Amino acid sequence: METLTETVKYRSTGLVFGNYWGGGRGAYSAVKLSADTKEELIKEATEGLDGSLDAGMEYESLIGAILDITKITTITYGGKTFTNEETEQEFIGELTEEDQDFLLECDI
Repeated sequence: METLTETVKYRSTGLVFGNYWGGGRGAYSAVKLSADTKEELIKEATEGLDGSLDAGMEYESLIGAILDITKITTITYGGKTFTNEETEQEFIGELTEEDQDFLLECDI
């Protein structure tokens, strides 16, 4: 009898939103993250609001981010591998509704 194995992983891309040095606010690419659970991924991203999530832009401070979180389910059966990907968006941080709207407009 054939065995079936299933693995699930999560990865994210997105945009951070923060305060520029010298004034003003804006968005920049977030670092790509991966984890075994969605909760772990969101925790890592939220902790990254300390400045490590901004992919080198070096904001004065980060306010929040929009993340495109992809759940990747891989099933192996009969020597063949099948992959399914589902993506959803999640906001993290202290974003106002206006900040969220801005990030949605930027997130192409």
